[in-house]
Amino acid sequence: MIFTSLLLLLAVPAFGQDIVYDAAHNITAITGTWSSGSMNVVTGSGFATPSQESFTYPPTTGMSYSFTVDGFYEIARYRMTSNGSVPNCITGVMNWSHGTYVLASNGSIVMTPFGDGYQQIQDPCAAISNFIENYNYTELYVLWNIYQDAVKGYTLQLYQYDGSPLPPQYLVSTSPNMLPTQALRNVSAASTSTAAKRDVQNAAVNANAGERRWGAASLTGLLTVISGLGLASLLL
Repeated sequence: MIFTSLLLLLAVPAFGQDIVYDAAHNITAITGTWSSGSMNVVTGSGFATPSQESFTYPPTTGMSYSFTVDGFYEIARYRMTSNGSVPNCITGVMNWSHGTYVLASNGSIVMTPFGDGYQQIQDPCAAISNFIENYNYTELYVLWNIYQDAVKGYTLQLYQYDGSPLPPQYLVSTSPNMLPTQALRNVSAASTSTAAKRDVQNAAVNANAGERRWGAASLTGLLTVISGLGLASLLL
């Protein structure tokens, strides 16, 4: 896979020198559990039940990332997107994945899933208003840092493949709140198999404008943000 190869290449310094993880960049370890906003979305058993492909809906939207000291991660995300032309058509997406991560010396993070991630899409205006689909994308965050917020304390800031920041996440616990770090559901069969469902999935993703952005980046975005790697020649 070209995209996977590109992510592996990003594990080398992108700007000619390694980042020194001093107090100005990272005042505490990334290990533990982080959550955005009102911190109602938290990884672990209170969010997803992979064996049943189900979710427990939190009272508000948000996202949560957990990291172990030995290289495992888990992500929980709940988003709602409105439709400006049809105000009552609000798309809700619950998203869960986990796997292994690498903190590259160039300051990026590469997250590789186990392959059992999934998400639930609810759209009252779609032909199929509620369905589950697999979600297994390697995710790249080109930069990250941790700083001290005057009110909420330690704050994790992640930057997506195109340099755009995610909402800041605040430290919930220094011990990661996670499900077991292994594959937790059978994904041998596709969660959605009919052409009609695939059409609805594509429509929901397009209306959602950001859900796929959680995952695989476009090659153009990668080449624009990460300079100095000489990747363009590899694509010719």
